[in-house]
Parts: sequence; structure tokens; C-alpha cells
Amino acid sequence: MKIPETGRSKDELIAEMKQRKRADADWRGGKTWSLIYPAGEDIDEVLREANNLYLFENALNPFRFPSLREMESDVVSMAATMLNGSPGAGGAMTSGGTESIILAVKTARNRARENKGLDKTELLAPVSAHPAFAKAAELLDMELKQVPLDKDLRCDVAAAAALINDNTALLVGSAPNYPHGIIDPIPELAGLAAEHDISFHTDACVGGFLLPFVEKLGYEVPPFDFRVPGVTTMSADIHKYGYCTKGASVVLHADQSNLRFQSFYYDRWPGGVYGSMAMAGARPAAPIAAAWAVMNYLGEQGYMKQAQRLKQTAQQIREGIESIPELHIWGDPFISVMAFGSQSIDIMAVGDVMDDKGWHLDRQSGPNALHMMISPNHDRVAGRFLQDLREAVKAHGKSKGKEARYS
Repeated sequence: MKIPETGRSKDELIAEMKQRKRADADWRGGKTWSLIYPAGEDIDEVLREANNLYLFENALNPFRFPSLREMESDVVSMAATMLNGSPGAGGAMTSGGTESIILAVKTARNRARENKGLDKTELLAPVSAHPAFAKAAELLDMELKQVPLDKDLRCDVAAAAALINDNTALLVGSAPNYPHGIIDPIPELAGLAAEHDISFHTDACVGGFLLPFVEKLGYEVPPFDFRVPGVTTMSADIHKYGYCTKGASVVLHADQSNLRFQSFYYDRWPGGVYGSMAMAGARPAAPIAAAWAVMNYLGEQGYMKQAQRLKQTAQQIREGIESIPELHIWGDPFISVMAFGSQSIDIMAVGDVMDDKGWHLDRQSGPNALHMMISPNHDRVAGRFLQDLREAVKAHGKSKGKEARYS
């Protein structure tokens, strides 16, 4: 295919795009259980206007667009305060959890190089940790060592301790992990890291903009943030339960002086000094504006309202799944992310039937499961989903052989 010789009309192009889009997942109808996290039309409207206002700007140069510098600073400061960072905390916005994680790993590697004189560095992450840690290890020439899980599907602290050696630069825990929605034992893991003078990262990409507000509602939340001694960096995605458009995340440092290990600085070219806090050079401005807008629009009370919706819907769905004799939830997930499977029937075959009914559930392995990440708008479809699931359990055939796949 090549660029057409003559251009096409806007109406023709938009019509074709709408036609192609019909094959996409129906997230507005509540049929998807990952990737997009809708919370209401009023929020969508705020996001549209903020995105459109900054559709063409470039966040590469904050001196040309000081409003972007100010909004990014506000977003980082609000996120750090939300996660109980001290006045000395700092960070930056990124395009998503993967970039936040890569930058946290880069910080830990460079910190270990400077403080310990390490050439060869290792990263310890639980088996359930996001693949972004494996990507970071590959990109940054580090060795990834996976820590096994205990019987509760949490990172095994004793196994992590046994894997630490002189080359270990970073230990990781999730709050919660994506596959099972389970929070790792962050205080024990961070304490272990502190004992060996290595960095510790809490991956709160999923829970960072949810757990603080669940706690404010009065529910008990396992310790996971900067209140935990030994936590040096955190990641939290604004485009998940912060309800921003893609891609917006933050990487945060307990001590902002460590930002020097994250940043890139170069002055040996004719274009002048080049500095960047992120992986990208040119950065879209719209996610920064949208993040600032939605955080200020919702405020603490708005986020608490959404957290309550989520908790109630998740409880309804969890109880509904547990009421089906053939099914069970894997582990003890915290709030909104869960994976369910079966000891008596083929859960992948159940997934096939749910596919046919228009639901989009991710498949997982080790153990086999169907995975769901609940959004506020799922309160509209929870009952219908559970009814379809009960029918799928009763009427499934042989599995079509679809493999576990995240992307």
C-alpha cells in the first residue's frame, strides 16, 4: 500500500474509520474488562475538551509551553501527596505504566552503579509482576530474576531474600498485580531491600489511583505507598483508575534528588543542550492537560465516589462468580481486579461462549483463568454479565484453543 495520489474527503475518511471501528471491542456498552476504564459521560466531556485544547502542542520543550510544565508539576505533586510522599518527593509524567517502570528501573540501575560501583546489575521481580520489568531489564542490559509466588499468589519473601546478591539493584512488589489483583507484602519486601541497601519499587500502576480513596472510605488497605520504609520509587497510571485518556502515568521518587538517575542530559551536538526526564523526546501535550483536568474535576470526593462504585460492583461480581459451583476466584484479590477458573470444567471453553455473547475477557495461564478488571461503568452490566456467565458454564462445548494473551 502507498500514499494515495490524490487526497480523499473528510466525510469519506470518517465514514470509513467508523466502519472499521465496528469490529472493535464495545467498551461503551461495558463489554470489555480491561484496557479502557470509563467512569461517566461528564468525565469523558472534560477529557475531550482538555485533549482538544492541547492537541497540537509538544511537551518536549517546557520553556516554549510553560502551561504544560506547570500542569505536569501539579499532577506529579498531587500524585505524590496522594501516595503519602514527603515534601522531598518528586517525579515526572510518562506515557504509561511501561515507561514509568522502565524509568524506575533505570534509576535503580544508575543508582547502584554510582553508589556501589556495579557494572553488572540484577532486577528481582515476582512472577506476577508486569512484563514491563522484563522489557526494562532487556533494554537496560540487566538480568531479570523472577521470584516465585507463595500459596496465596503473593511474592514469596523468603524466596526473594534467597535471590538477593551483591549485584541486585532493585526489588519489586505490586499493589496490586495485574494477573490476580493481589497486593504483594510490600512492607516485608521493602524492608528486605532496605536491609541490603537496594532500591525498592512499588508498582501501583493499577492501584495507585484507587487504593488511597478506598482507604479514605474507611476500608483497610495493606500498606503499599511511601509510608512504607524502604519504598524508593512508585508507578501509578492516571489512565487507569485516574480516569484519564491514554497515555498518562507518573513515576515517583521518595527522594527527588534521585531524579538525576532517571534523567538524560546531552550537550555534545550543534542543537544545544538536550535534557529529558522521559524515554521519549517529543511528547504529546494532550495527556498532561487531560490528567490535570480530570484530577481537578473529580477531586478527592469524586474519586471516592468512583471507588465506592467499584467496590460495590466488584463485590457483586465476585459473589456472583463464587455462587457458581464450578467456578472459583484465584487467590484473594483486592477490590477491582480478579481472575477466576475451575477445577472441574475447561475455563477456556467458558471463555469461548462469553466471546460469542460479546464479552471480552482476557485469558491467563498458570493457573488457567479468565481475567477481569472492573471499571465504574460496569455497575450497569454486572447482572447481565453474571447471567451470561452462568449460561456459559452450563452450555459450553470444547475449547477452541485460544491461548492466554495480553497484547
